[in-house]
Amino acid sequence: MQLFNEMAAFAHVVRCGGFSQAARALGVEPSSMSRSVARLEKSLGARLLVRNTRALALTEMGGHIYTECEKLLAAARNVHDLAGQYGTRATGLLRVSAPVAFGQVWLAPRLAGFIDAFPEVDLQVVLDDRPIDLIDERVDVAVRITQAPPPGFAALRLCAAPYVLIASPGYLKAHGVPQRPEALTGHRCLHLGYGAFGPAWPFKRGDETIAVTVSDRYSIGNSLALAAVVAGGAGIGLIPEFSAAQGLADGTLVRVLPEWQLTETYERAAYLIYTAGPHVAPKIRALLDFLGMPESE
Repeated sequence: MQLFNEMAAFAHVVRCGGFSQAARALGVEPSSMSRSVARLEKSLGARLLVRNTRALALTEMGGHIYTECEKLLAAARNVHDLAGQYGTRATGLLRVSAPVAFGQVWLAPRLAGFIDAFPEVDLQVVLDDRPIDLIDERVDVAVRITQAPPPGFAALRLCAAPYVLIASPGYLKAHGVPQRPEALTGHRCLHLGYGAFGPAWPFKRGDETIAVTVSDRYSIGNSLALAAVVAGGAGIGLIPEFSAAQGLADGTLVRVLPEWQLTETYERAAYLIYTAGPHVAPKIRALLDFLGMPESE
């Protein structure tokens, strides 16, 4: 930083035509400017200015150094201006990651409004069920559906993401409606089959808790695909409510054991996570504010 200041002082002296003129322009003492240039000359091991009582002139080396100093100062001004632009408005490339089903069902319908509201933001969305590494993969914001956001990141809670039991009306008509969780062992049951989402299903109703282990014969690793299979009459499925919402709305799916709540690993929420720090880029802040608005939930 000291070298940069000495180079800036030297460039000001040359541009202003003297130490006194440069000092007045910067509001400092002429002796301060003289010492800065002297330190620069000592650091470089070369005379940059030839001084006399009436004027100063650049040496050959000084002329080359002055040209490079001006380039450096111009670059510094550009950096400052660029930072100012990014500090006041949402602009630039915004990379967002989300799980496939949540991205399709919840996130995608909201992105049209974001694109309209922030036309200077270039949006790149990656839908992937694996946990994206924000730093290594240069992702600005990621959606995580979890019980708690990972440590070391800032997070914005978007919505609850409870799991629900679903079936088609036709399946229930043919095979009966279970009245308690224990009855599920007599039905064809489908689960996601990855991570903690296996055939062990914990339930709670008031103060009553019960864990049921269903058949492990049927698993589908995508909640929208599982909902489609269940809607076709395959059995009773356990999926996130956001993936069942369309089928529940159009009647192709119905809730099973709606008075019972899935607990433990199935008690989740969707969060936007991003790198913690004192300064949040305007493009990230824009997405946080937009998706965090009440009407977006």
